[in-house]
Amino acid sequence: MTTHFITAEVDLQATAQELPEVIEAQLKEQGEPLRWAVTEVKDDKAQVEAVVLTD
Repeated sequence: MTTHFITAEVDLQATAQELPEVIEAQLKEQGEPLRWAVTEVKDDKAQVEAVVLTD
């Protein structure tokens, strides 16, 4: 298993309560998210930096 630092761009169409689920679903496409943070918001997009675990 290997950890990777990734950045992702997420649309902010979800409500504030749904946003963590939307972010984690998108990150799971890259691996198992260990931790993540929203680092920038511009217009209707959020930049997320994350550490994910892959096989």
